[in-house]
Amino acid sequence: MTTPRQMRAALLETHGGAFRHATIARPVAGPGQVLVRVKASGVNPLDLKIRSGAADHARHPLPAILGIDLAGVIVSIGPGVTTFRTGDEVYGMTGGVGGVQGSLAEYAAVDADLLALKPANFSMREAASMPLAFITAWEGLVDRANVHAGQTVLVQGGAGGVGSVVIQLARALDATVFATVSAARTEVIARLAATPIDHAQYAVDDYVAIHTLGRGFDIVYDTAGGASLDASFKAVKRFGHVVSALGWGTHALAPLSFRAATYSGVFTLLPLLTGEGRAHHGEILREATRLAEMGKLVPRIDPRRFDLTSVGDAHELLESGQAQGKVVVDVTG
Repeated sequence: MTTPRQMRAALLETHGGAFRHATIARPVAGPGQVLVRVKASGVNPLDLKIRSGAADHARHPLPAILGIDLAGVIVSIGPGVTTFRTGDEVYGMTGGVGGVQGSLAEYAAVDADLLALKPANFSMREAASMPLAFITAWEGLVDRANVHAGQTVLVQGGAGGVGSVVIQLARALDATVFATVSAARTEVIARLAATPIDHAQYAVDDYVAIHTLGRGFDIVYDTAGGASLDASFKAVKRFGHVVSALGWGTHALAPLSFRAATYSGVFTLLPLLTGEGRAHHGEILREATRLAEMGKLVPRIDPRRFDLTSVGDAHELLESGQAQGKVVVDVTG
């Protein structure tokens, strides 16, 4: 049993090791922060990389509490915070990298700039599934590519967590959307009102010819990197724009240059790692709330349930590739 100054947490002490269910000191909201009672924590592929020690760019020293996304209830307000009140239901991408405590704990002291009010029509689990994916989608489509109505958008890897949100955001902004996908998951894309493209059946030149009469897509959003990013440089139209959230690999830029097209990278962690742009993350999530309450964002959540004692099982499910939507950990009842 914990005291009022303590909380339960899933603690990672060694890379690749098991989580330890621990009782530790409860944080206190400092200046510009709020204390959130965490209800749910979304599990992202990046969490798995951080756990294994394969995410140098995330810089999260151990021992640590992982968990990038959260949804919960504000229980106290730190000095200088005027935008929230005690009892507000909020969500955000708030920690789990750069030495900032993550969401796999009962409480988190969170920079208020990173938060937004939870969509009224979302459960805590649904809200916790959204921050990293939506912010990544918005920064690429809106901040970098300036997507607008009537454009064609190709999403490379449309059935993934980020890809499915990119599709929904592009559709909400009145673009015509296409997405590459494996044959087994074309139905996922069709349910999102996008046109699925079986990347194993069609080469880049073929699907560009079929769907754009050879002109290419106005915007290509790559979520996979490597060969997927190379294909994106070939699929974009003249003067179009390629965005990638995962620019790993060595790439020839000639196909992009020959089209006089442009490229942008998205690194969603920057505000957490550097402190710059944190307020913009809150602004982006307010847009997510607006779209969600209009019915234009629909989360896909895997129905299996996990808590702080079974975080390892949640990670195993995501790593297995068998998850039927976003994996979410229930932190407190």
